[in-house]
Amino acid sequence: MLRHAIRTTLCGFALVASFQVVAEGQRYSSKVGEVTVKEIAAGFENPWALAFLPDGEHLLVTERPGRLRLVGLDGSRSEPLGGVPKVFAKAQGGLLDVRLSPDFDADRLVYLTYAETGEQGKAGTAVGRGRLSDDQTRLENFEVIFRQMPKLSTGVHFGSRLVFDGNGHLFVALGENNQRPTSQELDKHQGKVVRIGLDGSVPTDNPFIGQDGVQPEIWSYGHRNQQGAALNPWSGVLWTNEHGPRGGDEVNIPQAGKNYGWPLATHGINYSMLPIPEAKGKTVEGTEPPHHVWEKSPGVSGMAFYDAERFPNWQHSLFIGALVDQSLIRLQLDGDRVVGEERLLKELGARIRDVRVGPDGYLYLLTDAGDGKLLQVGLDAR
Repeated sequence: MLRHAIRTTLCGFALVASFQVVAEGQRYSSKVGEVTVKEIAAGFENPWALAFLPDGEHLLVTERPGRLRLVGLDGSRSEPLGGVPKVFAKAQGGLLDVRLSPDFDADRLVYLTYAETGEQGKAGTAVGRGRLSDDQTRLENFEVIFRQMPKLSTGVHFGSRLVFDGNGHLFVALGENNQRPTSQELDKHQGKVVRIGLDGSVPTDNPFIGQDGVQPEIWSYGHRNQQGAALNPWSGVLWTNEHGPRGGDEVNIPQAGKNYGWPLATHGINYSMLPIPEAKGKTVEGTEPPHHVWEKSPGVSGMAFYDAERFPNWQHSLFIGALVDQSLIRLQLDGDRVVGEERLLKELGARIRDVRVGPDGYLYLLTDAGDGKLLQVGLDAR
């Protein structure tokens, strides 16, 4: 591989371009063909999420310390964009998810999640949005539209992922700040999926609307640390994934008002090898079992359904990044049922933080490292 840096210009500003020249790419075996991997760009510090711009040639990438960059498929990588909020960059905290507004062509709004400092050194997840400037160098008029309350994290379990439902709502998948009981407490946002309007308003048909002592944004509860979320393109329904403790990573299909069990119901134990103090078993009456569960935690993260036409053998697959297992998990689906699983790209030895399907039908991955990479992944079918 040959790497060299040059300076170029895109949309009126300087870019530092780091080009990765890969003659044929790397190839790895799978059940349905050879998986090809091409490095697009490198040098990111713990990248967390990516979002493609409408031109299909450029994307936004977040770095956990608080930087947002514009990246080209030619390997170009901008200086950090201005207008990004100050983040709580400690342990797992920092700048996290990024999504474009459903009406981006008209409003140019970029949505971010990030860890935000509160009182007494504690932090929580916030959601904000700002307009991407015409020259693509900054976010303008950034505003916070949601804050996880209260702020309880000392640096862990922020979640978080954003998903637009196509009907004017935004789902936010949140962590429980490693404060287990809060997942069952409806006066707190910890361990919840929340559903808000695109401006942060509370939809009038949310399941707990109007109830005293309940945060009105809550959609579902009993979650631990949600690191992946995506809208199923065939059903239009939200799916999420979350970290268990030692064992018990889950995929869920969160329904309005339902309780997904944590910490009362879990397939895992504490990192100390002792039981979770509040746990009553793997299944508990009144709580929803996971749609899919791993007894040994792969450390699930970003996720994406594959419905592009480019690689038919990947159709009806759900791809999930794995941090601990250092792999790309492919779940084969029959409707909503998981009928097969394979672990891809273990040879890379990389923690896969985010997974998205590009407009060209390739998968795009971010590896979580001090020298994180943007990878393009395809398939040569058998």
